[in-house]
Amino acid sequence: MDGPAPRRRSGLVVVMLCFLTIVADGYDLIVYGATVPSLLAEPGWDMTAGTAGLIGSWTLVGLMVGFLLAGPLADRIGRRKVMMVGVVWFSVGCAVCAVAASPEFLGAARFFTGIGLGGVVPSAVALTMEFAPRNRRQIYNGMMLTGYSFGGIIAALVAIALLPDHSWRMLYAVGALCVIVVPAMYFWLPESVNSLVARGKDAEAADVARAYGLDIDVIRAEQRLQLQTSAAAEKNGGWRMLLTRRYLPSLLLFVVVCVCAQLITYGLNTWLPVLMREAGYPLGSSLQFLLVLQVGAIVGMIGGSMLADRYGSRRILVLFFLIGAVSLLALSRKLDTAVLMVAVAGAGLGSIGSSSLAYGYVAAKYPAPCRGSAVGASMGLGRVGSILGPSIGGWVVGSSLGNQWNFYAFAIPAVIAAIIVVLMPASTIDDEVAEVRTLEAGPDDLVEPVR
Repeated sequence: MDGPAPRRRSGLVVVMLCFLTIVADGYDLIVYGATVPSLLAEPGWDMTAGTAGLIGSWTLVGLMVGFLLAGPLADRIGRRKVMMVGVVWFSVGCAVCAVAASPEFLGAARFFTGIGLGGVVPSAVALTMEFAPRNRRQIYNGMMLTGYSFGGIIAALVAIALLPDHSWRMLYAVGALCVIVVPAMYFWLPESVNSLVARGKDAEAADVARAYGLDIDVIRAEQRLQLQTSAAAEKNGGWRMLLTRRYLPSLLLFVVVCVCAQLITYGLNTWLPVLMREAGYPLGSSLQFLLVLQVGAIVGMIGGSMLADRYGSRRILVLFFLIGAVSLLALSRKLDTAVLMVAVAGAGLGSIGSSSLAYGYVAAKYPAPCRGSAVGASMGLGRVGSILGPSIGGWVVGSSLGNQWNFYAFAIPAVIAAIIVVLMPASTIDDEVAEVRTLEAGPDDLVEPVR
C-alpha cells in the first residue's frame, strides 16, 4: 500500500488556477447587464428590451448546454483538458461578442460563450475537491468559488471605468483576456488523480498523487467501490452511472436544491436595486445593497466552507438556506440601516453562499467516475432557476401584490431547499470508501469521512 506521500506541491496552486476560471463566470454574469443600456442605444440596431432579455436567456441556455456536456466529457477524457478548452472557448466567444454586427450575431455569440463557460465550472469544482486535503475540501472549494463574486466586482469596476468614454465592445474585449490563464494551466494544473485511476493510468496517477501528497490507496479504494457496486452501466461512469438506482434519487434532489439556489441568486442580482428602490431607498443606496449582497456571498463561501469541513456540508447548507429565508423576510420590513445591511448580507450568504456549499456537497457525494457529471448535471439543470428567478422577480414587481411579496417570492424557495437537504441521505462517498477499506484491511485503515 502506498498511502499518503510527503507533499512536494501545494493543492492551493490548483485552487488558484480554478479560482481564476471561476472569475470568468462572475465577470460574464455582470458584463451583459452592464452593457445592456449601451446595446439599447447602439446606432442601427433598434434593439428593444425584449430582445435584450432574449439574448440574456440565450447566454444561460449556452451555460446549461456546457454544464451538461462538459461533465461527462471530463469524466472520460480528464478535467484538465476540458478546463483548458473551456477557457479558450470562452475567450474566443468574448472576442466574437466584441465585434458583433447585429443583435442576432450578438445573441449567437453569447450562446457560444456560455457553452465554453459551462465547460469550465464543473471541472473546476471537481479538481478543487480532489486536490484538497480530505479534511479541508469544503474550505478549498469555498475559496475557489469566491471567484464568482470577485468576477462580478471586476466587471462592475471595468464598466464604471470604461463605459463613460468607450464602446460596450471594450468590456467583451477585456473578457477575451482570460485566455492568458491557459499557459499557466498547461504548466501547473495537474490532471485529476481520480480520473487517471478510473482511466487505467495508474502509474501517472501515482506520480501526481506523490507530488501533491494524496493518498493513492484511498483513491484506488474509491475506484474499487465503484466497480464492486455496479454492473456495466456504472462501469462506464458518467451519465450512465448517475442514472442508476443507486445515484439517481439523490441527483434529482440536488437538482431541485440547485434550482432553488439559482432562482434566489439570479433573482436578487437582477432585481435587488429595483426592490430596494420600491421599498423607498434612493438609487445610490440601492446599488450599495448589491455590493453588500456580494460581500455576504463571499463571507458565506469562506465561512460556510470552514464550518462544513468541521460539522458537515448537510447541516451548514440547511442553516444557510434558513438564514437566507429569515434575511429576506426581514427585508420586507422597514429596518434601521445597520440591521438592513446585515439582512442584505444574510441574503447573499443564503443565496450565492448556499450555491457554493451545494456544489461542494455534490462533489463530496459522488465517486470520481461520475463526479464531473454529477456537478455538471446539478449546475446545468439548476440553471433553470437562473431563468426563473429574474422572471419571477419581474412578475412580482409588476403585479398588484404588496411590496413584501417582492421578498417572500425568494424566501419561499430557500425554505423549500432547506427541507429537501434535510430529507437527503447524509452519507457521502468518503463514508462508503471508509467502509470498503475497513472490510479489506481492518479497522486500522479506517478513513475518517468528510461530509
